[in-house]
Amino acid sequence: MKRDLLTILDLSTEEILALLSRAAELKAWHRQGRDPKPLAGKTLALIFDKPSTRTRVSFEAGIAHLGGTSIYLGRNDSQLSRNEPVADTARVLARYVDGIIMRTYGHEIVEEMARFATIPVMNGLTDSHHPCQVLSDLLTIQERCGRVTDLKVAWIGDGNNMANSWITAAIRLDFELALACPPGYEPDAALLALAHKEGRAVAIRPDPVWAVQGAQVINTDVWASMGQEEEAPERLQVFSPYQVNADLVRQAPPAAVVLHCLPAHRGEEITEEVLEGPQSLVWDQAENRLHLQKALLEWLVGG
Repeated sequence: MKRDLLTILDLSTEEILALLSRAAELKAWHRQGRDPKPLAGKTLALIFDKPSTRTRVSFEAGIAHLGGTSIYLGRNDSQLSRNEPVADTARVLARYVDGIIMRTYGHEIVEEMARFATIPVMNGLTDSHHPCQVLSDLLTIQERCGRVTDLKVAWIGDGNNMANSWITAAIRLDFELALACPPGYEPDAALLALAHKEGRAVAIRPDPVWAVQGAQVINTDVWASMGQEEEAPERLQVFSPYQVNADLVRQAPPAAVVLHCLPAHRGEEITEEVLEGPQSLVWDQAENRLHLQKALLEWLVGG
């Protein structure tokens, strides 16, 4: 039976831990020049409605490392740009390729792709979820902290797709998650309700200092995501108290690390001092997209 990865909730706790373990192994092997080739003879389609640096390059490089080939379809490269139904594209591509990676706007688009495609579909980002990023961030945390449970993660800023994905990760791994978001910019209410129903330590307040106190991980993202450019001036005003700067980081334990999924707007959601400082793991975090996604590709497509 084919498997898809649309949100982290598509994975069990055991599967997440197994993927993290395998990603660490693949990372070590890659540095030794020993990439396995489970994708030999396989081709994946990358359908990207949104521009990308890390998602596109890490997936294309990872597919190549594992012996496969990829076909990139940008916003104007397929008949989707001429209103061909997603269902039709899904059924046709399933006759050509072995897997689909999709980066788009509405989450319902990738859900429809997965519903009609008979091959694995991976969510490279939607407006609601960014599972590959947060799974990669968990790999980074595991490398530094030695664990992905029994810790506190602070999210500072917009209740966006990253915040939603951190909630799903907390549901599966049962770590403490403190979200500091301005009123009116909270993450998905249904996900928060699910976390509380599952008895998870997920809480939200409009207070960044509260969020980082006792946190091993401080996490943030841009204040205006793709598609929100017109809101940027207003958001700049609303989110200015939510900047991850040296004063805020000092409210956390001295060993706390800082994550940012990039691209970063220095001087807005994070300062240059923190982004380039000794507590920042953003470059390890970016590298780990490659290795975690290779583990995903091997599992979902490589058999």
